[in-house]
Amino acid sequence: MLELMLKGGLVMWVIFGASLIAAMVFLERLFHLHRAQINSADFLEGIYNVLRRRNVVEAVSICEETPGPVAHITRAAILQGDTDREQIRQAIEGAGLAEIPRLERNLALLATIAQITPLLGLLGTILGMMEALWVIHQRAPLVYAGDLAGGMWQALITTAAGLAVAIPTYAGYNFLLHRLEHIVLDMERSSVEILHFLSTPAVRVEVDGR
Repeated sequence: MLELMLKGGLVMWVIFGASLIAAMVFLERLFHLHRAQINSADFLEGIYNVLRRRNVVEAVSICEETPGPVAHITRAAILQGDTDREQIRQAIEGAGLAEIPRLERNLALLATIAQITPLLGLLGTILGMMEALWVIHQRAPLVYAGDLAGGMWQALITTAAGLAVAIPTYAGYNFLLHRLEHIVLDMERSSVEILHFLSTPAVRVEVDGR
């Protein structure tokens, strides 16, 4: 492995560094999105049962202890539960807008790495070919195959490394994007449900009674 890194030249080290960053970002985002995706139906049903008992403090406490954007949106809605429907809706929208950047954090970096690593591999290829041509120019007309090995190794290794990093990184990016879309849809569905629940006159009286 080290021998290949050395033969690949400086560009190879840049690609290797990009691969480490991509791996760390992917694992961090995977863990974050895994925690963010809860069973919203069961969570909301538990919140509704608590609110029906007029225990707003307990409902807010449950939301604060539960990870994920659905819990944060629900908390924002409950805190505005004694206001009109429009204010509750605005609180939900505000909380949702604050959650989206947290969910998307570093995904752009992952996409960037997936896009630039093949270009870095191409750069390494060009540099390797330039090195080989320089050797031919310097040693012509007596040029041996071994004289060109260094440049050819750099050209081939960096191309392969760039693609080897880009392919799984792009696949990982799309996987995380798919998970993110599911969470956003869950947020939207939960927002509609909690807004409808808190806007019901009978429930609003209970929430007002905190």
